[in-house]
Amino acid sequence: MSALPSVLILDDEIRGLATLQRILEDDFEVFTANSIAEAEDILHREWVQILLCDQRMPDMSGVEFLKRVREEWPEVIRMIISGYTDSEDIISAVNDAGIYQYITKPWHPENLILTLKNAAELFQLQRQNEMLSIELKMSPEHVEKTVSTKKLTLREHFSDEDGIVRTAGSCMNDVCGHIRRVAPYDVSVLISGESGTGKELAARALHYNSLRWDKPFVVENCGALPDELLESELFGCKKGAYTGAVEDRVGLFERANGGTVFLDEIGEVSPAFQVKLLRVLQEGEVRPLGSGKTRHVDVRMIAATNKDLEDEVRAGRFREDLYYRLTTVSIHMPPLRERPEDIPTLAEALLDTAMKQLGKRVDGFTPEALACLQAYHWPGNVRELQNEIQHVLVMSDQDRLGADLLSPRVLRAAPEEDEADMHDLYSLNGTLKDRIESLEARILKETLIRLRWNKSQAAKELGLSRVGLRSKLERYSLEKVEQIRTTGESKIAG
Repeated sequence: MSALPSVLILDDEIRGLATLQRILEDDFEVFTANSIAEAEDILHREWVQILLCDQRMPDMSGVEFLKRVREEWPEVIRMIISGYTDSEDIISAVNDAGIYQYITKPWHPENLILTLKNAAELFQLQRQNEMLSIELKMSPEHVEKTVSTKKLTLREHFSDEDGIVRTAGSCMNDVCGHIRRVAPYDVSVLISGESGTGKELAARALHYNSLRWDKPFVVENCGALPDELLESELFGCKKGAYTGAVEDRVGLFERANGGTVFLDEIGEVSPAFQVKLLRVLQEGEVRPLGSGKTRHVDVRMIAATNKDLEDEVRAGRFREDLYYRLTTVSIHMPPLRERPEDIPTLAEALLDTAMKQLGKRVDGFTPEALACLQAYHWPGNVRELQNEIQHVLVMSDQDRLGADLLSPRVLRAAPEEDEADMHDLYSLNGTLKDRIESLEARILKETLIRLRWNKSQAAKELGLSRVGLRSKLERYSLEKVEQIRTTGESKIAG
C-alpha cells in the first residue's frame, strides 16, 4: 500500500483528468475515472481516502453521486469541483452530500493541493477518532472526565468573553451585558437580528452562563425542514411513522433534557406546527410522531429569527400566544454595519480561525485592507466577513493580506457610504457634476487598490494619461490616501 494519501478523481473530460493527475501525482496516490460506473468499481477495489468529483456528469450530477457515496462509503472525504457557482448546487452539496469542500474553477494548483492535504489530514483524524472511541468504550470513567473538562472549558470561554468578539467601546457591550444578566434565569429568550449577526453565538453564551451549562445544548434550524421532518427531528418518531422512518428516533427535545434547545429561524414554522411548540412550552411534554404516548421534558427554550415577529403576529402568520411564550426576554443582535469599530478586531479573530482551518499562515492585514473592510456595509454581516476573509487568505501569495485581494463589491465601498445609499447619486440633491464626480472617485479608488497603486496600469486601464490620472487623484484627495497607505505600511515594516 502506498504511503501517500489516496485520491480518486471523477471527471468525464479526459483532458481535465490528465491535468489533475499530473498536478497531484507527486503528493497523492491518484486514481482516475471518467464515468460513475468506473468510479464505483475503484471504490470497491481500492482504499480511497478522498473523492474529487466534477459536478456536471452525463448520467447524474456530482452531488447526486456523492449522496450515494455518503451512504456506501461514509468515511471517504467528498469534494466537488465545478465551473458553476449556483448557490442551490452549493447548498445541496453541503447539506445532502456532506461534502468537505466545494472548489470552483478556475482553481490554483497550490491551493488545490493544500485543500486536498487538509482533507487527507481530516481522514486520518477520523480514523484515529474511531480507534479512540473503541478504546474509550473500555474506560467510561475516563470518558466522563474528558467530557466534563471540555464542558468546563466551554463555560469558562463564554463566561470570560461571551464568545462575542468586540472592542472596548463597542455597542455590543450592552448586548453582552444583557446576555449575562438574563443567562442565570430559567426563562425563554427570543434573539432577533439579521442573518449572520451571531444569534447562535448569543444563544450559546446564554446556555453556558446558565445553571444548565453542564447539560446538552442542541440546535435546530426550523426553516430548513418541512413540518413532518421537523416534528420527527424535534419530537422523535416511531418506526414506520412516515415513509423513510426505518427505526425509532429520539427527538432533540428528549436529547436536550435538562439542557437548552435553540430553535433558529422560528419565524419560518407553519401555524400548525406552532401549536405543537406551544404545548412543549406550556406543558413540558412531547409526543413522538407515530406514538400515542407523551413524554415529559425539562428544557430551556431559546429561539431566534431574522423577521419582525410582531409584524408576523399582526399579519396572522404567527400565533400571538406562542410569541409571548417565547419572548419572556428579547435580545437584539445589531448588524455589522452598526458596529464598524469592531470590524478590525473581528477580522483578525476570524483570520486566526481561518488560518487554523486551512493550514495557511500570514502576518495579518495591511492597514489599507482593514480600512476597506471597515468601509463596506456587510449585508451578510459576520458570516459574509468570514467568507471574505477565507477567500482572501486562499488567494494570497503575500506575507500580509492586501486590499487588492478583496472582492470588487468590498473595494467599491467608499468610507461611510454603502451600496444601500446609492440614492445619493440619483436623488435631486446635488448637481449632475457632483454626482458624477462621486462615482468617478469611487471607480478611481477601486482601480488603484486592485492594481496595488500601480499608476501606469491604472491609467492604461482607465484610458487616461499619467498626468490626467494624477490630476484626478489630487482633485479627489486620493493622493493623500496613497501617502497614508505607504506611510502606514513603512511604519509596520520598520
